[in-house]
Amino acid sequence: MQFLVYILAYPLLWLISILPFPIFYLFSDFVYFLIYRVIGYRKKVVRANLALTLPHLSDAERKDIEKKFYKHMCDMFLEMVKTMSMSPEEMERRFHVTNIDLVLDYAKKGKSVILVASHYASYEWLLTINPKLGFQGVAVYKKLANPYFDKLVRKIRSKYNTEMIETRKAIPTMAQNQRNGVLAMYGLASDQSPKLDRIFHSMKFMGVEVPVHTGAEMLAKKYDLAVIMVKVEKVKRGFYEATFLSLADNPKDFEDFQITEMYLKEVEKQILAKPEFYLWTHKRWKHRVK
Repeated sequence: MQFLVYILAYPLLWLISILPFPIFYLFSDFVYFLIYRVIGYRKKVVRANLALTLPHLSDAERKDIEKKFYKHMCDMFLEMVKTMSMSPEEMERRFHVTNIDLVLDYAKKGKSVILVASHYASYEWLLTINPKLGFQGVAVYKKLANPYFDKLVRKIRSKYNTEMIETRKAIPTMAQNQRNGVLAMYGLASDQSPKLDRIFHSMKFMGVEVPVHTGAEMLAKKYDLAVIMVKVEKVKRGFYEATFLSLADNPKDFEDFQITEMYLKEVEKQILAKPEFYLWTHKRWKHRVK
């Protein structure tokens, strides 16, 4: 059944990917209508998250953010599909990196890096920057239940030679690369809720005390990796801008969880500035600390 779903969906995904951009975004508007108006995908979750974290806004203001978020979400996931057929030149035009030199300096120093990103703006197109890095880009991701779609997603995300590894393989990969002297940048999205058996720290995030992912910081200290953050902004529809921010050149010099808190405070700034570009459908605040 999983293979049947895949072979039926793949031709449609390919057709979507080759649509000219004006028609592509008209199709995204249609998908928005279905997802938001007809199906109401995770509306209760989104509204609860917005009410919890943005209580200072009026109902009308949160409703406006809600609509803008769903439009952006549809754009973003379809843009991942669009990657299948986009040329590198077109991608370069639409996803601009402002300060790639910051990353290249670490490569020149022979220092591997952990890159912490968030589910904000276009975290999918972020994977296209690998050819500019100066060393191997490795993205840690959660495997999809459908093996055929998992293979497709890995193929799309690795189009620009980013190495995709499952979460459980992150530590063995880092250890092997360190033994072999392989320089790498390890990308982790660290702003979502951790599993209950992997909670080591909690903090206020968007005004709510919640458990937070600490894996990036722990790995950085274990393998002596510099920690940098990438902040992606949506300039306009279909165009994004990424900026790197150095958090810790020598992670062992920082107190436990200090780097994690620095990172999440930067994420919070982005969300408060333009909340419509954050991924509100995730149950980020489900394990609130009482």
